[in-house]
Amino acid sequence: MPIKRYTLDGKDIHSLADLYDRLSILMDLPVHFGNNLDALWDVLSVDVGGPFEIVWKHADDSRKSMRKDFNRTVKLLRELEKERDDFKLRIEP
Repeated sequence: MPIKRYTLDGKDIHSLADLYDRLSILMDLPVHFGNNLDALWDVLSVDVGGPFEIVWKHADDSRKSMRKDFNRTVKLLRELEKERDDFKLRIEP
C-alpha cells in the first residue's frame, strides 16, 4: 500500500491554529476534530488510516514562531511514531 504523504510548510505555520487548519485541510480530518493537541492525538492515532507520513519542511521557521508549541507538537508526533508502525514524521530544517 502506498504511503500517504502530507507536507507542511513551516513558512506558513506560525501557531497551533495554523497547524490545525493545515492538517485539517491536507488530511481531511473529521468534523469532530477539536483543534487541540489531545484531539490531534485522537484523530491521528485512530481516525487516520495508514501508512502515512508528515513532512514538515522549513520547520525552523515554525520553531521560531511557535516556540514551546512547536516542541509540544513534535513530541506528540514522535510519540505517535512509537505507537503506530505505519506513521513517520520527517522534519526538515
